[in-house]
This record gives sequence, C-alpha cells and structure tokens, in this order.
Amino acid sequence: MGGNGQSARSPRQKSGAGAVRIVVFRGATKVSLDAKGRMAIPTRYRERLATRCDGACVVTVDKDHCLLIYPFPDWEELERKLVRLPSMNRVARNIVRIMVGYATEVEMDANGRILVSRELRDFAALDKQAMLIGQGNKFELWDEQTWNEKRDAWLNEEDDGVLPPDLESISF
Repeated sequence: MGGNGQSARSPRQKSGAGAVRIVVFRGATKVSLDAKGRMAIPTRYRERLATRCDGACVVTVDKDHCLLIYPFPDWEELERKLVRLPSMNRVARNIVRIMVGYATEVEMDANGRILVSRELRDFAALDKQAMLIGQGNKFELWDEQTWNEKRDAWLNEEDDGVLPPDLESISF
C-alpha cells in the first residue's frame, strides 16, 4: 500500500475472451483550483482516466451542490438513461434539466489538469481548496469547507435503523 491508502495493484482485471477494464475511483483527496479554474487530477487517477476515456470527462452538477466528474463513456451511458426518463414527470424532467443542462465536456491536458467552468464553480461554491471524492465510477468535487461540514453532519446523524433493501445484506 502507498502512503495514501491506495493499493499499488492495477484497477484492471482479465476475464474470459479478453481484458475487462475495471476502473474504480476511491478515496478522498485535497485538491486546489487555480485562478482560471484548472484542477490537477491526482496522479494515481490519471492513467485510469487515460485508459478509460483518453482523458475525456464530463463535469455536471449534483443536487447536493457538489460537482460530478464522469469518464466520458460512463457519462454517455448515464445520459442515455436520463434522456429516456418520462418528460411529463416533473421530478424526472428537473433531474434531466439540471444534470444534462450543466454537463460540460472537459479534456485532461498534458499536465493532467481539467478546466472547471465558472458556472460549475459558482454552482458548487468552489474557490481554491476542494475535495475530490472517489465514488466508484465517478468523482464528486466539493468545496473543502462544505465537504467537511457535510461529512461531519452525516457522521453525527442519528439513523432510524432502517436500511434500503440493497444494503441489508452488506456487512461493513
């Protein structure tokens, strides 16, 4: 294990007739945005992004006022599902309106940076210090102070003991 808690093992596995690429983003990393809104993707994720999507990503907004960063193929899969939602359903229409409406294609540059637009930075109240949170197939990008406050609130929440059915069989 490296000093950041990440395994040195590759996120790829071979399966059957060919290689199946499993790209998993995990961990919390403090990152900085420069005055132009550029953010360096942590080194440990750059190869995964280059392999998965040649550095092409989509950044969009989340209801929790953070940003979501998807490798382009994962975004395309989600976007296909979103645009098929029933347009006469107000909740579905609003989700599509927000997520697809703010979706912005970005390319990782030669220095491993992406440019986060002013509109997206304003939405998530991002200034200089941020937290990049791996969420499996995507990242969340939070203002550092907001992340710390939300994280602490979630950790201190009293739960009602009711788990969604999908979580009942998982041991932590």
